[in-house]
Amino acid sequence: MRGIDDERLGDRTPCAEYDVRALLNHLFLVVVNFQALAAREEADFTQEPDFVADGDWRDRFGEETARLVAAWDAPGAEEGTAGQMGLPARTVGLMVLGDLTLHAWDLARATGAEFVPDPVAVEEVEPVLTAMAPQGREMKVFGEPVPVGPGAT
Repeated sequence: MRGIDDERLGDRTPCAEYDVRALLNHLFLVVVNFQALAAREEADFTQEPDFVADGDWRDRFGEETARLVAAWDAPGAEEGTAGQMGLPARTVGLMVLGDLTLHAWDLARATGAEFVPDPVAVEEVEPVLTAMAPQGREMKVFGEPVPVGPGAT
């Protein structure tokens, strides 16, 4: 995040519906709402504020992600169900980890930055995202699989 210049905010990303600014705003929305879900509070994904309009968005993103980590690190955060989703809380926590991991790659591709995801994070989120993929495709939040070559990371 800190390496993204404001001049890159209009650049396209691998997510067809998002430019860099829209993807950053999406990530802010995810981070804030998944804090609420960790605390068993209601989340509101219908609002789409322009978090990036605040010139201090990089610091704010760091603060919000620190709150997200603290919320999911709280005792009992991964137990029971989370929010209106009615999903196991651990699954919801892995969903936000997946969103942040995948979209960090998208941002890196869009801005020419290097990004190598933590292998432990990939190992944790892969089975959850694979299991959710068919429903995600039906809901139009996941795209179709993309073939990759042998040895792809």
